[in-house]
Amino acid sequence: MTADAWELRGLLIGKVAPLGARASPSGIAKSPVKGPVWLRETGFERDAQGDTRRHGGVEKAVHHYPLDHYDDWRAELGGLSLLDGPGAFGENVSTNGLRESDVAIGDVFRTGSAIIQVSQGRQPCWKLNERFARPTMARDVQRTGRTGWYYRVLEPGTVSPDDSLVRVERPTPEWTIERIWRAFYIDTMKGSELSGIANLTTLAQGWRDHAARRLETGRIEDWRSRLEGRGDLA
Repeated sequence: MTADAWELRGLLIGKVAPLGARASPSGIAKSPVKGPVWLRETGFERDAQGDTRRHGGVEKAVHHYPLDHYDDWRAELGGLSLLDGPGAFGENVSTNGLRESDVAIGDVFRTGSAIIQVSQGRQPCWKLNERFARPTMARDVQRTGRTGWYYRVLEPGTVSPDDSLVRVERPTPEWTIERIWRAFYIDTMKGSELSGIANLTTLAQGWRDHAARRLETGRIEDWRSRLEGRGDLA
């Protein structure tokens, strides 16, 4: 592997199934594939989401979660069998050696015959609480910055489990996933950062609008519904 290529440690898809005590329909439980899978603009074939309004779509076609984080979670949560291999966080793609500090909005990767581009970080939701049977899991993911990120698909193609992820372009390397996470959740009202995010053309429009609203209103939004599922059974 070169410095700009990473072997896939997991390529995963999942069907919609009842999740947790609420039995909410969800595609978060994904399993490794053994052969090639077609990647279209809205995601991998045979990969599904239970809530298509909040999950999936062109700006969240592929979810990448670093396998590097699993050791940290095992140290904090103990020997959960869920953490024995990739897929605990609903990811489609798993690698070692790429974290939120290493990946920037707009980074373009080739994997198999597909071309994908980093579009946004992940905003964890309450379904992680159900997945881990831990009421603070979504909040813990947000707090630690171990969120993972999403890709949009620039060129559809076929991806295999033994393929690599090769970075081919970096238009805005300064705008890492970690930097945007810090602006949204740590240093939450820093105007220069929010302004930069609002004008970052390779970032998903929803996140740009999010930054612009915070600048305009001077208010930090209430995260409880997303993190705890209050009043939200979708």
